[in-house]
Amino acid sequence: MPNRIHGELVFTVKDRCRVCYTCVRECPVKAIKIINGQAEVIASRCIGCGNCTRVCSQNAKVFLDTTDEAGEIINGDATRVACLAPSFPAEFCEIKDYRILVGMIKKLGFDHVVEVAFGADLVAHEYQKILDAEGPDDTISSDCPAVTYYVQYYYPDLAKSLSRVVSPMVATARVVKDLYGMDCKTVFIGPCVAKKAESAEIDVVLTFIELRKLFSQKGITADNVQPSEFDGPIGGKAAIFPVTRGKLHSVDKSGDICEENIFVASGRVDFREAIKEFKTEPLSTKHLELLCCEGCIMGPGMSKGGNHFSKTANIRNYVREKLDKLDFQEWGKNFNYYKDFDYSRTFISDDRRNPLPSNEEIEAVLQRIGKFSLQDQLNCGACGYDSCIEHAMAIISGLAETEMCLPFTIDKLHKSIQELNITNEKLASARQSLIQSEKLATMGQLSAGIAHELNNPLGIITMYSNILLEDHKDNDQICNDLKLIAEQAERCKKIVGGLLNFARKNQLNYSIVNIDQFVEHSVDSIIIPENVKVTFKSDLTDNSVSIDPDQWMQVLTNIEKNAIEALPAEGGVLNISLYETDDNVIFSFSDNGSGISKENMDKLFTPFFTTKPIGKGTGLGLSLIYGIVKMHRGHVSVNSNSDNEKGPTGTTFKIQIPRR
Repeated sequence: MPNRIHGELVFTVKDRCRVCYTCVRECPVKAIKIINGQAEVIASRCIGCGNCTRVCSQNAKVFLDTTDEAGEIINGDATRVACLAPSFPAEFCEIKDYRILVGMIKKLGFDHVVEVAFGADLVAHEYQKILDAEGPDDTISSDCPAVTYYVQYYYPDLAKSLSRVVSPMVATARVVKDLYGMDCKTVFIGPCVAKKAESAEIDVVLTFIELRKLFSQKGITADNVQPSEFDGPIGGKAAIFPVTRGKLHSVDKSGDICEENIFVASGRVDFREAIKEFKTEPLSTKHLELLCCEGCIMGPGMSKGGNHFSKTANIRNYVREKLDKLDFQEWGKNFNYYKDFDYSRTFISDDRRNPLPSNEEIEAVLQRIGKFSLQDQLNCGACGYDSCIEHAMAIISGLAETEMCLPFTIDKLHKSIQELNITNEKLASARQSLIQSEKLATMGQLSAGIAHELNNPLGIITMYSNILLEDHKDNDQICNDLKLIAEQAERCKKIVGGLLNFARKNQLNYSIVNIDQFVEHSVDSIIIPENVKVTFKSDLTDNSVSIDPDQWMQVLTNIEKNAIEALPAEGGVLNISLYETDDNVIFSFSDNGSGISKENMDKLFTPFFTTKPIGKGTGLGLSLIYGIVKMHRGHVSVNSNSDNEKGPTGTTFKIQIPRR
């Protein structure tokens, strides 16, 4: 800041910052840089308005604490003078007698407490001379350092239009130096953060918040002090300065642009718009009176609490009482003595604007955040900027991140969630396949051992059953019993045969086959009831496929038999089709049978699971199919509906294997 180096006036407590971008939105100069979602104040761009400290809901923005510097002055040997801003009645509304507040400040260790309202009287006099002067030059007038910094930094060509009059604070400091000596130490106490860096003529600036902090540290309350009057020249009508249009009221001006060609604007939005429009044809005003806040009474150095109306009322009531009791003769004597002092200052242009990016650069960034057309530019303000283009320009300048765009980030998040869901599905499928493969491997080892041990005894049972059946063919009862034994032994042999096939499935002998003919052969090798219709369709452009013919025949015949057995008693249809995707061949088997219940779908490929009646199935067929398909580096899926209320019942098996 000009004239004084304080480092950062406002900074971020990073542990509290919560990625809300409120500070970006509320900063009139966008002096906030977002890094990894956290807001960082850029000191070189900051005008010290402190607005971000007021609006941050997490108290992550704090201003420079100068209570230690004030403490050094209080404990020092020089004459200590406190300069109290005229906005104090709006802050200390609980203290009904201003003399008590003065007493509290003196108890801190100050030798004198003077009213900055007297400095405001002097500034008002200088302002009156500007308003009365005849001349072509237009003027921007403001006692707010945040406004003057804004003009110097971001409208440097208008710096020459700034009224070259010091603020009431500096005017008061010059009076105090005359009264108490150039070696005295001055501490300004007021509602403003920007004042901390306004001028070297004031040794330390405290906010009202910091003053309350010092009172608390020292245990000073309204109950334990002696009331005291202000020292030095007493302020007059200009004590109304802290409210909007206060300066104009002090010089008996209404600020009516129709009558006086004076335009008044306050607040972070209005003052910028006024400067932007300054000297334009529609505005065409001679004097511009500006405040960054809605009057000084709404400054960031004020304690939170109280609305604009009540604070204005407190100032108004104080000024009325003051003027009723004011010794105008004494005031006039002091005013006449000091009115001709030098209250001038200079302003220097200090261009801190970022270079404007090209349209091509802006367009490239807009596309990065998903803004491909004007319709995509929602200008929702969620990022803290007024438009998508402003956000893009901030990104180019290194002040913002693409993730600050809420619609873009939400869309990105949705896509990430979708991708994550797909990945989770793939992982779940892979996990299920792994579990199934582990089951099959274990069952394969077990099956080989069981088959080996049962084969010989079953052969003996079958052989002797047939021998006995021949010897007792005249005894019906014995024949029936022996036939049952032989049938069940034969069934056991089939189970053993299935176990052996299951155990040997990891051995593949590939060969190139005409898959169309192969499927037709599989259909011809099974018994198809008269009331069942089997159709076959192939859309393959190349019917040559590399498979293990023996094992693949087991796959096809097992699926075809299962499908036919699932058809209703009155008959049905089995549709077999072949088609291709990339380098894969897809086998589809669709029937209009009873379907598979939801609770059985997850168990389909579990060894020995079957829905067939006892004695009608081994539960190894689908496990065998699953294993053979996996050995062919393929995938099998099943879709089924068993509920008539949800549409036609039936089941579709799809098997995908690589062509080579």
